[in-house]
Amino acid sequence: MNAKELNDKTPDQLRDDLVSLKKEAFNLRFQQATGQMENTARMKAVRRDAARVKTVLNQKAASAAAE
Repeated sequence: MNAKELNDKTPDQLRDDLVSLKKEAFNLRFQQATGQMENTARMKAVRRDAARVKTVLNQKAASAAAE
């Protein structure tokens, strides 16, 4: 997921993406705690994707407030 794809989405779609990323992060933490995690790099990717979504949401909110 890159920022260009995220800029094309509406704020509602971004919030839905953020919710799904947070659920995935929770499931990955649970897998790690129980020793079932296979791909440890996925945690880092999910965290960064969530940060990207939050950044784009904040940018959209700031631009809407400026108008």
